[in-house]
Amino acid sequence: MEVELNAEANDKRLNRLVALTVVVLSVAMGLGNIKDGNIVQAMAQAQANGLDRWSEYQATRTKLHIVETARTQLKAAQRSAVAASAIASFDNEAAKYRVESPKLSAEAKQYAHRYDALNFHDDQFDAAEASLATAISIAAVAALTESWLPLWAAWVFGGFGLFMTLCGFAGWGFHPDILSNLFG
Repeated sequence: MEVELNAEANDKRLNRLVALTVVVLSVAMGLGNIKDGNIVQAMAQAQANGLDRWSEYQATRTKLHIVETARTQLKAAQRSAVAASAIASFDNEAAKYRVESPKLSAEAKQYAHRYDALNFHDDQFDAAEASLATAISIAAVAALTESWLPLWAAWVFGGFGLFMTLCGFAGWGFHPDILSNLFG
């Protein structure tokens, strides 16, 4: 009878630790998913803004080319006051496009850098989610098999997942390159 009570107490202890592990990891995964969703939205916005700026840059460069071509053709065709006025107008437009192009290019590059920085943290939250989900699954196996070994394995995966979640929230520079290259 006493042996049964000790075995039952050990089972309860294991099940309590499994339950506690699942709760802690689930909460961490939920909070990480919220932050990751916000990062993904910011990434989409940065990418859209970058594409818009590159489109504006290309349009500006095209307009510059058209103005320069028209100026060259007009200068070669006529030498009159009207032509001189049009050439001056073309020169003003070309100068405006030459100033505008580098600014648009720089803005587009800034959005690309912003996207890359956000993607870095998105990778952290993705690694955290994968690790936490794996840990929860392994913890379930520990409860089913009534074995401590899977629970310890769950704690290892869960610890890494919690670490990656902290990295994402705190903005730490740790990046799971091996995982990203393997699964990316």
